[in-house]
Amino acid sequence: MKVSPACMKIVALLAALGCQDVASFAPGVVRSVRGSSALASSTLEPTKTVTAADTNESTPSKPLPEQQPSVAAAPKVAQRWRKRTKQLATLGPASSTVEMIETLFLAGADIFRLNFSHGSQEQKKELLMMIREVEEKYSHPIAVLGDLQGPKLRVGEFSNPNGEMLEKDQLFRLDLDEAQGDSTRVMLPHPEIIEASEIGHVLLVDDGKVKLTVVGKGDKYLECRVDVPGKISNRKGVNTPDSVLDISPLTPKDRSDLEYMVGIGVDWVALSFVQQPGDIEEIHELIDQHLPEDAFRPAVMAKIEKPSCFYDDNLEKIVDLCDGIMVARGDLGVECAPEDVPLLQKQIIDTCREQGKPVVVATQMLESMIESPTPTRAEASDVATAIYDGADAIMLSAESAAGKFPEESVAMQQRIINRVEGDPHYRSYIDQLSMTKKDTAADAITTAARQIAQTTQAKAIVCFTLQGSTVLRASQERPTVPVLAITPFKETARQLAMSWGVYPDLPRSGSFGFSADEEEFFNYENPAVAGESDDDFDIVLKNACRAALRKGLVADPNDLLVVTAGLPFGTPGAANIIRVLPAAGPQCWDGICRID
Repeated sequence: MKVSPACMKIVALLAALGCQDVASFAPGVVRSVRGSSALASSTLEPTKTVTAADTNESTPSKPLPEQQPSVAAAPKVAQRWRKRTKQLATLGPASSTVEMIETLFLAGADIFRLNFSHGSQEQKKELLMMIREVEEKYSHPIAVLGDLQGPKLRVGEFSNPNGEMLEKDQLFRLDLDEAQGDSTRVMLPHPEIIEASEIGHVLLVDDGKVKLTVVGKGDKYLECRVDVPGKISNRKGVNTPDSVLDISPLTPKDRSDLEYMVGIGVDWVALSFVQQPGDIEEIHELIDQHLPEDAFRPAVMAKIEKPSCFYDDNLEKIVDLCDGIMVARGDLGVECAPEDVPLLQKQIIDTCREQGKPVVVATQMLESMIESPTPTRAEASDVATAIYDGADAIMLSAESAAGKFPEESVAMQQRIINRVEGDPHYRSYIDQLSMTKKDTAADAITTAARQIAQTTQAKAIVCFTLQGSTVLRASQERPTVPVLAITPFKETARQLAMSWGVYPDLPRSGSFGFSADEEEFFNYENPAVAGESDDDFDIVLKNACRAALRKGLVADPNDLLVVTAGLPFGTPGAANIIRVLPAAGPQCWDGICRID
């Protein structure tokens, strides 16, 4: 019996990654590789390549000396790859350097948000290039989300530059007259609001600080009663919780920004001011118009911030049409009663879970950390509630974009994630929700993979995927172990970084591990895959083992992986194979590695 050189490389790589008691392999003799192990450090290090000189195939590896456990030398758990809930950090003035972006990534950020409401398009491209630099350094895909501003509905200007104080129960008119306003009226330069408003509808000014109720209506004006008095001044925002406005969610600025986003290659596009399913269809059509030939299509995320999203079955249709959802609690909290927002948050998350779409909870999660290095207890509970609800990701806005403590904010989120996910109640909560399942082989395979991983105490589920559908299905199952996504396309890997429990590997070529010509690397319709012999599949499985090692998901040669794949390779959604293999590779089992 001979020992495979590939097996020797795997064992050497295990040793290089800190695995203890990795036994040697001598010709004709196979020793057990079972032994204690040490997990990777909690600090992610740049990828290092183990060369042939490092492994020295002709000389058997010697067991590493056993370390006596101590407080100082105790191995740390690689929390970067142990958390399931993802973290989304907004970039801004406080986080606009490559050094800070790298710091936030190491602190736990999986996705970076570029807010196109502020700054120039060129500035956003510079930030994206910095993110790609960090991604390449650590050989881990990082998603980039471009957030469109959306329509901003505002009143006109007043003759008094300090504004006017409105009294309770007084009448106040909103009209189309361009004359400067006073204590009795002001211009509302949005005829669509006047047209859509009915008697009894509510208008909220300045994030709800002033509440108006429509009591009269004409062709070019609304007569309103002041129900909540307060000061109204130039260009304050107007919210219309009772009306569905006949306007596009995409302004001319948004259309320009969308074309720019598609051109520079953002992974996700977030659409603001979504009122109904037709708004999602509109942005899909625009992306089709602007998408360069042979470019990868960005995923679309709908921001739920209008009450009309909950009319009839609008929410289910919106979730079905888009690739992900953001619970935008800022405007949602203005247009809905505060006591309703937590319930709506749960409803949105449950709907996304049922349909297998990633969902992000955003806005004011750690608001006090803009100025303080620690959050309030209420904020910590708010973050924990989103995690308990089953959100795929939680977001930071001004905390990481303009706050004094961006790194501390990201690190605090990760601490809360780790604490909640370690709570026994967490698993019982996320297992309660029933999911929509299809009667397909792919669904059966992913369901079985979750059960097998739990029964065998595997360290990870490995999914081979082209466009991510199999991985999303695995994430929907909320397995007890991480999901390692292997894909030929960097763009797919980046988009999957948004999903719960998924850690994609950054591909180095346009295939699952086979050789391919350069011009075939980015053929998304017909990806470059070689033959389908057992030897080829073994190569793919070995690459999966190496990826699990790089991520620190396995730390012992006998750690098990549950692998799902589809043959023939290159067929989207064709998950029809499930296999259990040890970290030492497909030719090893129970400490024995052999070749024919």
